[in-house]
Amino acid sequence: MTANENPFENELTGSSESAPPALESKTGESLKYCKYTVDQVIEEFQTDGLKGLCNSQDIVYRRSVHGPNEMEVEEEESLFSKFLSSFYSDPLILLLMGSAVISFLMSNIDDAISITMAITIVVTVGFVQEYRSEKSLEALNKLVPAEAHLTRNGNTETVLAANLVPGDLVDFSVGDRIPADVRIIHSSHLTIDESNLTGENLPVSKDSKPVESDDPNIPLNQRSCIGFMGTLVRDGNGKGIVIGTAKNTAFGSVFEMMSSIEKPKTPLQQAMDKLGKDLSAFSFGIIGLICLVGVFQGRPWLEMFQISVSLAVAAIPEGLPIIVTVTLALGVLRMAKQRAIVKRLPSVETLGSVNVICSDKTGTLTQNHMTVNRLWTVDMGDEFLKIEQGESYANYLKPDTLKVLQTGNIVNNAKYSNEKEKYIGNPTDIAIIESLEKFDLQDIRATKERMLEIPFSSSKKYQAVSVHSGDKSKSEIFVKGALNKVLERCSRYYNAEGIATPLTDELKKRSLQMADTLASSGLRILSFAHDKGNFEETGDGPSDMIFCGLLGMNDPPRPSVSKSILKFMRGGVHIIMITGDSESTAVAVAKQVGMVIDNSKYAVLSGDDIDAMSTEQLAQAISHCSVFARTTPKHKVSIVRALQARGDIVAMTGDGVNDAPALKLADIGIAMGNMGTDVAKEAADMVLTDDDFSTILSAIQEGKGIFYNIQNFLTFQLSTSIAALSLIALSTAFNLPNPLNAMQILWINIIMDGPPAQSLGVEPVDKAVMNKPPRKRNDKILTSKVIQRVIQSSFIIVCGTLYVYMHEIKDNEVTARDTTMTFTCFVFFDMFNALTTRHHSKSIAELGWSNTMFNFSVAASILGQLGAIYIPFLQSIFQTEPLSLKDLVHLLLLSSSVWIVDELRKLYVRRRDASPYNGYSMAV
Repeated sequence: MTANENPFENELTGSSESAPPALESKTGESLKYCKYTVDQVIEEFQTDGLKGLCNSQDIVYRRSVHGPNEMEVEEEESLFSKFLSSFYSDPLILLLMGSAVISFLMSNIDDAISITMAITIVVTVGFVQEYRSEKSLEALNKLVPAEAHLTRNGNTETVLAANLVPGDLVDFSVGDRIPADVRIIHSSHLTIDESNLTGENLPVSKDSKPVESDDPNIPLNQRSCIGFMGTLVRDGNGKGIVIGTAKNTAFGSVFEMMSSIEKPKTPLQQAMDKLGKDLSAFSFGIIGLICLVGVFQGRPWLEMFQISVSLAVAAIPEGLPIIVTVTLALGVLRMAKQRAIVKRLPSVETLGSVNVICSDKTGTLTQNHMTVNRLWTVDMGDEFLKIEQGESYANYLKPDTLKVLQTGNIVNNAKYSNEKEKYIGNPTDIAIIESLEKFDLQDIRATKERMLEIPFSSSKKYQAVSVHSGDKSKSEIFVKGALNKVLERCSRYYNAEGIATPLTDELKKRSLQMADTLASSGLRILSFAHDKGNFEETGDGPSDMIFCGLLGMNDPPRPSVSKSILKFMRGGVHIIMITGDSESTAVAVAKQVGMVIDNSKYAVLSGDDIDAMSTEQLAQAISHCSVFARTTPKHKVSIVRALQARGDIVAMTGDGVNDAPALKLADIGIAMGNMGTDVAKEAADMVLTDDDFSTILSAIQEGKGIFYNIQNFLTFQLSTSIAALSLIALSTAFNLPNPLNAMQILWINIIMDGPPAQSLGVEPVDKAVMNKPPRKRNDKILTSKVIQRVIQSSFIIVCGTLYVYMHEIKDNEVTARDTTMTFTCFVFFDMFNALTTRHHSKSIAELGWSNTMFNFSVAASILGQLGAIYIPFLQSIFQTEPLSLKDLVHLLLLSSSVWIVDELRKLYVRRRDASPYNGYSMAV
């Protein structure tokens, strides 16, 4: 691949330091202040933790320095300007416009009008698609809250969030979106949903304690004292000092990345650009050659110029852009039936070129629904209970397993929503409640009254509740949380009979080992403890408790993912999983979904690894990598750039705001329809309405089929066009009368650009296309194999038609019979040629007559040709005369030669490919 063939090659020459400014982390404010204490933050911003900012002049000054707290979108060019630019940005469209102008100047008004209409339709359809897709920045702005609860000079009121400045004091509660990046200074049971920013669907507990970490670049999801702009408060309430507004927020970095990224041209668009240039060169070559031959023959140069220009215009398949557009549009409709909504027409074919799919883990490869699938108690030793979906485990219910499940049931905040007809709340809480049914247990929380609760926090890492059944003197304590935190509060455990037994250090060690074993399988581990009595809310919490056991849960893979990944790998598509999880969890999930992880040292890279690499180093490392763990939005963009720099055609899946920049940069951005944010959907090229990774397989299969269909009708059009051009050119060169008149050439053009050609674009997709490797970014539509087929067909058509013409012409004068035989012979050749171009290697016996549109189109064309021969009114227009049945049979037998020869070629190709000494031919 040469430098000018790969539009992303310049990425390989730079380092990671040469990335655009918008890709640099803009989360420096939150990274800095998450390590500060509350007092340090208040002092730094010269504000008050109770009254907020009090100096009005200071507020005005801060606003002048930092600007309004809103995202500014650069003023875009007008719709009319964008529409006009569509006409001169495509070489093929420019070539057709030139053809229309020349046709008009030469008084070929019909040709000029038809070409102009074709151009207008194609440009309009493409423009509408592009306009609809460029709404991602607007959708991003909608997530920035319009209002904020602001305290200034001791007075609290609701104001426009745009008026906030660094140092302002804001408060927020359930249902509010955080109005700016804030350093939390007070919280009460505060949890915030950051999924639209980090991609992780579990709400994050927040408090005012500074983050203690030696990591110089603490990940966003670990900045537990920071509330990020646009994230949603799920539970509790809090107050915070504004530390960053507008572009100086985590949200702002995503916004800047979105505005700095330009969508790359699709491989089809690049191929069509090359085709336009190739056809231009071919047309000008024909003009020059025929002009020279005519002048040497002594003909007037003006006459020869007009003839050669007419032939060159006729040689350009003006119907090609509109047939491509129709084919892509029909592909969009077929994909919609398979639950894949494509927003940009060229993206349909690009799917067939994808050779790398970067997929989110949560909700795409997995079901996005936490499920309990392991249960362990101390007396189980090295064994554990494996819980499958759809099975009953009532027979496994013993006193110790009952304690685990009852504790998980009571220390649980999931609530049933009658409106949604399902449980809502923390996914792990929901998973525990849903597991009760498998053991024939009921939710018993209604029989208990909760007195006290210690909510889960990142520092405590456990949750505790105190409940009673009506008698406070018989209250009980239930605890769940991280195993090490729960074990240090336990001195006993429940044995298999449900009797409290001393918990030795050896048993604690066994419990920790089992937790490590389960966690290595990608499970999230929760431990449970129980005791009678009560605890002080302000004290050290419960102690001397009875350990119950462990529950292991995960977000299970989608059932069809493994089969889909296997099919992708067979078709030469590299699957890469990108997640914010740890390396061990990511590898476990990757293996569950069928990804090959031979050596985790090379197959897994972390966000830190990416930061330490240049673009060139990352591009080289990706060859062996299948999993990226601990990633951020910046990392996803870096991964896509590195892949594109290698020449890969990249599909990226995502659902959160954090995914939007990578979705926009990728060749195909794929958003989730159910779980995806509006921002992700607007930035993407395709939306999966069922959020199922397997749907991508169907879409790629459709995309590959469409490309081969485009090649097929291009083969038909060019072979017909070149045959007609050569026929007239040879007649001119040998000083023979023109074998076809103007109306006959017009009818051939209608066939070439009309229904028969368009019907080739809707040929049913061959299932075998998934066994072929994706085509490369710089591959041309006119491959050597396609050119060979074009030359073969056009040569046979020209030879056969010239034979009939020369056989019919006797006295060097053209009669109506001569042109009728020649005209009909050419049209019959064209119909058999259309039959051969339905597939590049399969015979008509294998294909059958499944393409109904093709069948009707060919039948209508033949009937139209017979009408031109036998209907008196049309005879006068086309200057034809009736032919005998013998003539028709003779012409049919002769014209079928183009089909017979191609069938023999296909038979040879199939036998060659089936030979054990030859690899499967992927060239078309």
